[in-house]
Amino acid sequence: MDALSAMKMVAPGLKTGALNPAEADATKLIPLAELNTLQPGLESANGAKSPGSFQSLLTNMVGDVVEKQAAANDAMVGLMSGKNVSLHQAMISMEEANVSFQLMVEVRNKLLESYQELMRMQV
Repeated sequence: MDALSAMKMVAPGLKTGALNPAEADATKLIPLAELNTLQPGLESANGAKSPGSFQSLLTNMVGDVVEKQAAANDAMVGLMSGKNVSLHQAMISMEEANVSFQLMVEVRNKLLESYQELMRMQV
């Protein structure tokens, strides 16, 4: 399957040779004001800086992982001690903690790879 037929499957209204996604019937552009209401932490089109920093983003990510691991631990302790905790909820919270931890590790790995790549660059 070539790229054009794959694009037609994803966006059936895409005309042949149309490179502008606004011309497709299936895709509509979202106004900037609506995007800002969805993600207020992103930079606006005029270049205004967002209130949050990359450091706070990473700190919040690590905090979320810690919270999910604590919730999984509480669910497992509750399940083992015979409290009113269902096995399904305990397994779901354990998997959420596992997936969030794996995501954090992958982000760390990508950051380290990026840093190493920058250090290898010749000036």
